[in-house]
Amino acid sequence: MISYVLQYDYFGLIKHLPILQVLIPFIAAPLIVFIGKRNISFWLTFLASILSLIIAGTLLITVQSDGIVSYHIGGWAPPVGIEYRIDHLSTFVLILITLVSTLVLPYIRSSILYEIPQDNHTLFYAAYLLCLTGLLGVVATGDAFNVFVFLEISSLSSYVLVSLGSYRDRRALTAAFEYLIMGTIGATFFVIGIGLLYMETGTLNLVDMSNILESQSTSRTVRSAFAFIVVGIGLKLAIYPIHLWLPRAYTFAPSAVSAFLAATATKVAVYMLIRFMFTVFKPNFLSEMNVLEFFLLPLAILAMIITSIIAIFQKDLKSLLAYSSVAQIGYILLGLTLLSEKGLTASIIHLFNHGITKLTLFMIAGAYVVRRGGSLLKHLEGVAGTMPWTSAAAVIGFLSLIGVPGTAGFISKWLLVEASLEKGLWPIAILIILSSLLAVVYCWKIIETIYFKDNLIPSKEGEIPKSMLIPIWVSAIACIYFGLNTDITISIAEIASQTLQPDYVNNN
Repeated sequence: MISYVLQYDYFGLIKHLPILQVLIPFIAAPLIVFIGKRNISFWLTFLASILSLIIAGTLLITVQSDGIVSYHIGGWAPPVGIEYRIDHLSTFVLILITLVSTLVLPYIRSSILYEIPQDNHTLFYAAYLLCLTGLLGVVATGDAFNVFVFLEISSLSSYVLVSLGSYRDRRALTAAFEYLIMGTIGATFFVIGIGLLYMETGTLNLVDMSNILESQSTSRTVRSAFAFIVVGIGLKLAIYPIHLWLPRAYTFAPSAVSAFLAATATKVAVYMLIRFMFTVFKPNFLSEMNVLEFFLLPLAILAMIITSIIAIFQKDLKSLLAYSSVAQIGYILLGLTLLSEKGLTASIIHLFNHGITKLTLFMIAGAYVVRRGGSLLKHLEGVAGTMPWTSAAAVIGFLSLIGVPGTAGFISKWLLVEASLEKGLWPIAILIILSSLLAVVYCWKIIETIYFKDNLIPSKEGEIPKSMLIPIWVSAIACIYFGLNTDITISIAEIASQTLQPDYVNNN
């Protein structure tokens, strides 16, 4: 399909792909509200997502063959005009977002029938598309203020999506409000940082800003801007210990929303952190500031260990997965703090692999909600007897979460261990293994519950509908595929890593 589009570009659309990546879901959202028909809303959303996936794939091929794609909005060249800039890292994250969106939508169509009143389905799809638009825009744009604008589009729609879980559990309203407060604080810190950078550089273009900052990195304004941006993104990313909004939001949101956000939202926040650290401020600045070694590294290790321990004691599957997500964010941050090519490569790969793993597990949690009326462990006892296919996929997802060889979660953890040993940080390598062993404990806790405990709660109609089961198994198979065929993810991540820090890698 993608090759066909590239070969027969009769309408000259290829050069406009960066803006079309964002415009298609953005235009579809109000169109859905205008039409107001539930079935049509789904198909328009699904079509917009598929087109976005095709565009992301086309951009990946284009970047691999021709290098960075730069699109000038309105024909105004940067830094005067707004630029959409697509490189290897951008395409990697765009593929993840659009792949997750396309995969989860058939699941959404069935799952929201059990969790959200039908009268609100049209507005749900509109909010979903706006969230998708914001996430894609953050990744595609090369303008700092545009990053903030798209971040807020995705955040505001996310608050709405989380609040829709109130039809099943009223605590979703509190969770959405807490998410809103913390997200607003994070956005405020972030935009203050952008303002300080603009005051210092006189530009909002990320590349132009980076070139100017090379000679002004000792400025107090620049250092203050860096601090504000890291804290702001940290709140959005749920870095430990400013993560408390995330477990509640993921636990009480509709199951499909939890699956989508867990696989994409925090990953886009990671992308933002990588983009500003390695494109705008550069590794040499990070090394001089010592912020990674003395600030982010300890927090990453604490996240890996403490939130894994907290996950062990959770009595709700969705809550357990949410705390596990905070721990996995710790792995990603750890790779960044090592300031090495292998460490950054491991972080980028883990960003992708953890995305598909958490997509699988949160969809499975939603399946249990549909058939058992909840995701508490008492609801899951013996569920494998009546939901064998769903439970088998759960085993694959948990193996990937642990990082068992042959699954997607293994390769990134293995590279993290190698990167730590390469730096002579063998205690950190031991902590990575220890955190994985803690993951074994809480993952086995769930497997034991669904397979080896008596079924005391009768299941409704056995297995879930095929429209939910097929996406679960596609993502579960993806966990195995990207665990066995690692060439795709490693090659793209290595090129992205080398592009982000060429000078620093060559000199260190």
